[in-house]
Amino acid sequence: MFPRIKNLGASSFGEDADVFGDTLAEVIENAPQGHDLLFKQQTVNELKNLLACNDAEINHASFALIAISPTEEVEEPPNWGSFPTLRAFWSAVLHVFENDPEVQAGKEIDPSI
Repeated sequence: MFPRIKNLGASSFGEDADVFGDTLAEVIENAPQGHDLLFKQQTVNELKNLLACNDAEINHASFALIAISPTEEVEEPPNWGSFPTLRAFWSAVLHVFENDPEVQAGKEIDPSI
């Protein structure tokens, strides 16, 4: 039901999420990088659908989609950060994808320009 989010769970939000940033906020900020416009747009749609669910459904889906627990304070890496709820976490992810320059422009942006 959420193949793009599941893809993020295998990379950015996977067991080695700290490879993608020093803090959870940084990992979220970097999540759109390396994905094409279609992936980003589909991710926005999936996140909106996920956030339309109730909290119990979001919790259930999250454990199937991502390998990290964004609501838990972890010891390693230090100062990683956490979110009060999974809804807050997914809302932050949606915000980053919606505000991605390519999504905002509605077209691929050549990085060499």
